Amino acid sequence: MKAEGKTVVMKSRLKWVGLVGLVLSAFSLFVHFLLARFTEDGFSDYQTSITIFSWRPIFENVDIPTSSPLYRRLWGPVRHLESLHPHANPRGDYAEPSLQTNGFIFVRIQGGFHEIRNSICDVVVVSRLLNATLVVPEIQSTTSSKGISSEFKSFSYLFNEEQFMTALAKDVRVIKTLPKDLKGARRKKKIPLFRVPYQASPYFFLHHVLPVLNKHSVVELVVSDGGCLQAILAPQFEELQKLRCRVSFHALRFRQEVQELATNILHRLRSPGRPFIAYDPGMTRDALAYHGCAELFQDVHTELIQHKRAWMLKRGIVKGSLPVDSAEKRLNGSCPLMPEEIGILLRAYGYSWDTIIYVSGGEVFGGQRTLIPLHSMFENAVDRTSLSSSWELNRIYGRESNLASDYPKELTPVDVELKREEWKQAGPRPRPLPPPPARPKYPYNIEGWWGWVAESDNEPDSTVMELRMNAHKLLWEAIDYVVCVEADVFIPGFDRDGKGHANFATLVMGHRLYQSAASRTYRPNRKQVMKFLEETRDHLYQANRTWLTSIRRHLRNSLLDGLTEASVNSKSLSFLSHPIPECSCSSHNPAESTSHPSQPSPSLRTALGSVHHCPAWMDTGATSLPIEKENDEDLDEDDTSSSGLFLRNSAHENGIVEVSKEEAQLEDQEELEGGERR
Repeated sequence: MKAEGKTVVMKSRLKWVGLVGLVLSAFSLFVHFLLARFTEDGFSDYQTSITIFSWRPIFENVDIPTSSPLYRRLWGPVRHLESLHPHANPRGDYAEPSLQTNGFIFVRIQGGFHEIRNSICDVVVVSRLLNATLVVPEIQSTTSSKGISSEFKSFSYLFNEEQFMTALAKDVRVIKTLPKDLKGARRKKKIPLFRVPYQASPYFFLHHVLPVLNKHSVVELVVSDGGCLQAILAPQFEELQKLRCRVSFHALRFRQEVQELATNILHRLRSPGRPFIAYDPGMTRDALAYHGCAELFQDVHTELIQHKRAWMLKRGIVKGSLPVDSAEKRLNGSCPLMPEEIGILLRAYGYSWDTIIYVSGGEVFGGQRTLIPLHSMFENAVDRTSLSSSWELNRIYGRESNLASDYPKELTPVDVELKREEWKQAGPRPRPLPPPPARPKYPYNIEGWWGWVAESDNEPDSTVMELRMNAHKLLWEAIDYVVCVEADVFIPGFDRDGKGHANFATLVMGHRLYQSAASRTYRPNRKQVMKFLEETRDHLYQANRTWLTSIRRHLRNSLLDGLTEASVNSKSLSFLSHPIPECSCSSHNPAESTSHPSQPSPSLRTALGSVHHCPAWMDTGATSLPIEKENDEDLDEDDTSSSGLFLRNSAHENGIVEVSKEEAQLEDQEELEGGERR
C-alpha cells in the first residue's frame, strides 16, 4: 500500500510539473509576442547607439585656424550681409482673426516637396485675405490610399500639425477637419470647387472665390502647380508677405521623427569638428525634359528624357519642339551644372579634397554614376544613406502594410494540347508549320523604362509601390532641407523645376537668406561658368593660374551678385526664394549708412530693397569691423596662402605655406589634375 501511495504521489507531482511547464511556456510566448509587437520604438532607440554607418571620414589636411584669412575666404560670413536679421513680425496695425469668419476653406495640394511648401504658405495667406477658417490642408501625395502608413494623416505625415495650428493662432483660424455636415457634403461632392490657376491675383479670390464662400460657407481649392497666389503683391499687402514668412520659416515644422533624424544627421556631419558644404544637384527627369537637356547623358537616359519631353509637349506643359540642341542650351545656362563641374568649381576655389560635402536631393537622375566624378574629387562626399541606417529611415515611414506582389507566383504553362491541335492541322509535310502561339506577356516583361517606352507614348500609371516611394521622397527631401539650411556653405546645381518654377534649391537659398543672411550661399551664373569651362575644355585639368583666379573671383562675387539676379528672376516665381526686404531688418543705423566704410554696391542695395531698421529689442550690439578685415576676401589675385590647401601633406602647419608664384601655379595644376600626394 505504501508503494502504491508513493507511485500516485510521484505521478501527481509529474503532472503538476508538466502543467507548470506548459503555463511558463505559454507565458514566455505571450511575453515574446508583446515585446515584438509593442517595443519596436525602444528597440530602435537601442539600435541607435550601436548603429554602424557606412561613412568613414578621411582627413589628412590639418584644420585651418578660424582666424586665418584662408578660413574667412572659404567659410567666413559675407560681411555685406551681416547686418541683416530675420524679422517677420507685423509692424503695423494687425488684427487677430475674428471668431466669426466667412466660412471654411478646404484645400487639396498636389506636387512635390517644394510645391507643397509654397502652396501651404499661399493658402494660409488666402485664408487671411478672405477672413476664412482654414482646414488643415490635405497633401495628395501622403494620403493613406497611396500605400503609406495609416499612423499619420495626410498633413501630419510630413509636418507637425499642432505646431502649425499654434504658430498661426494670431493670423488665421485653423481647424483639423470640416464639421460633420460639411464633411458629408464634400464626400457627396456638393460643395463648390475651384481649381486655382498658378499665381492667381488677390482680385481672383476677392471677386470669384469670396462671393461663393459667403453663399455656401465652404469652398474647396485644388492647388497643383506649386502656388496659388502671386509671388509679388502690391505694397498694401506687405503684411501678407510677412505672413508667408511666418508660415514657411516658423509654422511649418517637420514632425518629430523626421526632425530628430535630420538633427542626428547634422550631428554626424559636424562630429569631425569641421564645417561642411551642402550641394543640391537639381537633376530631376522632369527638369531635364522641360529645359531640353537630354543630351547631357548620351545614353539610355537620353531616351527617357525625350520620352518625358514628348509627353509634356502633348499636354502643353512645355512649348517648342521635341529635338533640342542640348549643347546650346547648356552654353546658355539653361541646363544644370553637372556634379563634375560643381566639383571643379569648388576645388578651383580652394576647398581641399577632404572637405565634407553633403549631396542632397530625393532623386539624382542618372543615378550614382553621375556622382562618380564628384566622389573622386572629394572623398568625403556623403548623403543621407551613408549617414543613417535603413531601419532609421524605416522608422520615419511608420508601419506600412506589405504590398501584394505584382508578379505571378507561377508562370502560366503553355497549353500543350493547343500546340498538338495546331500540329495536326498543319497539313502534309513539308508544308511550313504555323508560327507558335504568342508568348504571354507577364508584368515583369513590360516593367521599367524598357517596357513602357516601347509600349506607349504616354507615361505609365504609377503602381502602389511607386506612389509609396513618392511619399518617402517627401521625407527624404525634408531631411535634406534641414541639413542644407543649416550647412556652413550651400551651392546649387540648378534653380528650376520641371515646370520652369522655383525648385528645392531656391527655397533653401531663400530660407538661408532669411535665417542667416551672412552664411555663404554660392549662386553661380551657369552661363558664365560654362564660358569658363569651355575656355579650357581641352586642358580642363591643367588649368593655369589666370583661369583659377577668374573662377575664384566669380564664385566670390556670386555671393552678392546672385542676390541681384534672384530679386529679379526668382522672386517673381516664388516670394520665399527672396524674402527680403519684407521679412528682414538691418542692424545698421540708417544715419550712419553713408559713412560706413564697407557699404554694398548700388545693385546690391537694389536687390536688398528698403530694409527697415531693427527694433531696439533686437539690438545685437554689432560693431563695425576694421577696414583691413572687411577687405580680406580680396585674396584671389595674389593667393599663395591657399596653395597649401591643395597638398595632401599633414606636415603643413595650419594648412598655410609660403611658396613662390610658380610653385603655387604648379600646386593648383596638381589640384585640378587630382594629383593628390598621400
